[in-house]
Amino acid sequence: MRQDRGVTERTTEIVLPSRSDRVAAGLSEAAGGPLGRHATLRRRFWTPLQVVLLLTTLVFAFNWVQKSPCRDGAWDNYDQYRNACYTDVLALYYAEKLNEGYIPYLDHEVEYPVLTGLMMGAIGLPVHALISSGAIPGHLNEGTVFYDLTALALAGFGLVTAWAVVRSRERRPWDGALVALAPAVFVTATVNWDFLAIGLTALAILAWSRERPGLSGVFFGLATAAKFYPLLILGPLVLLCFRRRTPEARRSALITVGSAVFTWLVVNVPFAIMAPDGWSKFFRLSSERPIDWGTFWYIGTHIPVGRTADNKPDLGLPPFVWLGDHIPALNWAAYVLYALCCIGIAALIFFAPRRPRLAAMAFLVVAAFLLTNKVWSQQFVLWLVPLAVLARPRWRAFLIWQACELFYFFAFYQILIRVSGGKGAVLPEAVFTLASIARWLSVAVMCGLVVREALKPELDVVRRDGVDDPEGGVLDESRSPELEQHPVPAVAT
Repeated sequence: MRQDRGVTERTTEIVLPSRSDRVAAGLSEAAGGPLGRHATLRRRFWTPLQVVLLLTTLVFAFNWVQKSPCRDGAWDNYDQYRNACYTDVLALYYAEKLNEGYIPYLDHEVEYPVLTGLMMGAIGLPVHALISSGAIPGHLNEGTVFYDLTALALAGFGLVTAWAVVRSRERRPWDGALVALAPAVFVTATVNWDFLAIGLTALAILAWSRERPGLSGVFFGLATAAKFYPLLILGPLVLLCFRRRTPEARRSALITVGSAVFTWLVVNVPFAIMAPDGWSKFFRLSSERPIDWGTFWYIGTHIPVGRTADNKPDLGLPPFVWLGDHIPALNWAAYVLYALCCIGIAALIFFAPRRPRLAAMAFLVVAAFLLTNKVWSQQFVLWLVPLAVLARPRWRAFLIWQACELFYFFAFYQILIRVSGGKGAVLPEAVFTLASIARWLSVAVMCGLVVREALKPELDVVRRDGVDDPEGGVLDESRSPELEQHPVPAVAT
C-alpha cells in the first residue's frame, strides 16, 4: 500500500460533514441533501480552504456591522448595552490613554499581557499621531479609526485561525466551517484582542502537527505573551509525549517548552525591566479581581436559597457568599478546583485505554480553566471554538453549546443595563443567572463528551480509517511504520 509520511492512502480521502454527521446531513437538505455516494469530487474552482476563508471573512464583516452602532463612541443612555455592541477595543483606546499618545507600559499601566498591549500601541499611537498632525482629516473620530483598524487586524488573525484549523485537518477540511460559522464569533470577535492569541495558538498546534517543535514553541510563547491560556495547553502536550514513551516525543516536548519559555522571556523581560509597574499590572489585577459575571462563583452567589424578612429572594450559598468577600481565599479555592481538574485530565491521559488526542486534551484543560475560574469574560468563548472543533467536530453538541453562548451574550447586556441604572431591560435578573448556568453546563457537557470519547475511542469520528491523532505530530501513531503490523482500529460510522 502506498504511503506518504506513514499515512496510508485511505486516510487522505476528504470526509464530508453531510456524510459523517447526522445534523450536517439534515441541514444539507436545504441545498439538495447529502452528496451522493458515487458523486465526483474533482477539484473545480472553490477548494474547502477557500470556502472556509470566505465564510470567515463574511462573519467578521457581519461582526463589524453588528458593532457599528458603537463605533462612534457616543454611548448615550447606555446604547452600547441596548444594542449589544459594546467593545473593549473602543473603550480602552481612551482608558489606556492611547488618544493622548501614551506608550503602553512605559507611560501608562496596561491591564493586558505585553503582546496585546503592543498590538494596541502599534495601531493606536500612529492613529493618534496622524490625526493630531493633520495627515488624516481631523474631523475623523480617533476611536472609530482605531476600532476599524483593530477589527481589520483581528479579522486577519481570524483568517489565520481558520486556515490553521483546515491545514491541521487536511482529511476533514470542512471542520473549519464550524470555526468560521460559530455564532459566538459573530457577536464577540472584536469585543477584545483575543483573536491575536487564538491565531498564534492555532499556528502553534499546526506547527506541532507538522513535527516542528521549535516553531511550535515560538508560537506558544508568543500566544502566551498575548493571553495566558495558551500556556495551559503545554501541560497535556508534555504528558502525552511522556505516555508515548519514545525519545523523539520526549525530545520534541522539551524543545517546544524550552522555545516557548525563551520566546515569552524575550517579549516580556525588556518591559519587566524598563517598566515593572506597568508590566506587572496584569498579574496584580488578576489576583485582585472579585467574582466576575457568569462564573461558577457568580452562580453560587446568585442561586435563590430562600426568602428574606421582607419577602425578597435570598440569594447565594453561604460558602460562595463568604468567598466573594475574601478575595485571597477565593483565589485559592479557584486554584484548588482547577488543580483537581488538571489531575483528572492527567489521569485520563495516562490511564485511558488508548492515548487521547492532543486537541481533545487541550480543549479539556482550557475549558476546565474557564469552568473553575473567577473571571469568564464574554469573549473567552473564542478560546474554546477552534479547540472544540479539533477536539470533537460534532455539529449537534457544538450548535447547542453555541446557542447557550448566544443566550448568555444577550442576557449579559440586559443585566448590564440594570446594574448601570438604565431603563428598558426586558429580562429579569434571574434570567441572567439561568443563562450563566446554561453556559456553564453546556461547556461541562462538551467536556463530558470529550472524556467519553477518550475512554471509548471507537466513538471518536476523527479516529477513523486508521487515523490516530491528526494534530499529534510525533504522537501520531498512524505515521509510524509499525502500524503496518499493528494498525490503528477504525471507528464505526
